[in-house]
Order: sequence, then C-alpha cells, then structure tokens
Amino acid sequence: MALKKRMSQKRPKFVKMESWRHVRLKDHWRQPKGVDNHMRLNLKGWPKSVNVGYRSPRAVRGIHPSGKEEVHVYNVGDLSIVDPETQVARIGGSVGIKKRVKIVQEAKLRGIRILNVGKARGAEELKAEPEEEELPEEKIPEKEEAPEEEEASEDKQVEQEADEG
Repeated sequence: MALKKRMSQKRPKFVKMESWRHVRLKDHWRQPKGVDNHMRLNLKGWPKSVNVGYRSPRAVRGIHPSGKEEVHVYNVGDLSIVDPETQVARIGGSVGIKKRVKIVQEAKLRGIRILNVGKARGAEELKAEPEEEELPEEKIPEKEEAPEEEEASEDKQVEQEADEG
C-alpha cells in the first residue's frame, strides 16, 4: 500500500483538453481525438495523457485504501461471503432503501464494514422514530375524558339558560 501511495503521488492529474481554458468544460478525463491535437501527439508543454505506465502495482490493484478487498453486495444473503477481517462490503447502486437498511443492520450484527451506507443511515433514523412515538394509547384516554368535559359544559350551558330565563 505504501508503494501504491508513492506512485499515486507521482501520477499527474489527468484533465480534459483545454478544460483549464473554458468554464463550460469539466476537468474529467476524456481521450483527445483530434487529428492535430497536441495532447494526443504527446507534445512538450501539454498535459500528460493516460497510458499503461501509470498503472498501480498488481498486488494492490483494486484494493480499498483501508487495505481490504471490496466485495459488492446486493442482498442480505451476499453478506455471508464477506470476511470482516480481510474484506469490506459495498452495496450495489441498484439496491433500494428498504433492502439497503436490512443489509446495513445485518452487517452491524456480523461486524462487517459498509463503505457506502448513504441513504440507509437516514432511513434507519426514520424507521427508529415511529417506534419511540408509539404513545397513542395514552392519548386515547384523554380523548375519552374530553366528551365528559363536553357533557359538563353542556350542563353548565343549560344551567346558565335556566338562570337567564
């Protein structure tokens, strides 16, 4: 991992042709394709282009910066193949929030680190709140008492009308 870090520090930042000149161009890498393009021709004074010489060492290629191998997970059953000591899980992008929350909860129980918890973190909090707010039983007796108060207030009105008349 130390070798990979050293190599990535020496690697230039690859940018799209003339993205530094035009605001409308983002600096994401795109291969230069023009016939007379200076970057494609690797001319002196122009930014470097991507090529195989900048690749990371085979031993650490595809490994997460934490030093563990990434495993893609799409359902709760996929967590059974993840070894918490040498691997970390990444939830697939097509997985919805309900299943994502279940995966995160199961991963916590198994001690597996999830790299992209994302929306599931907020969904867990939302799911936890209704359980705490299950107090409608206490409010029901108050509502039962309210009609008695209304009856009492009706009695008072009848008494007031009797006093007036």
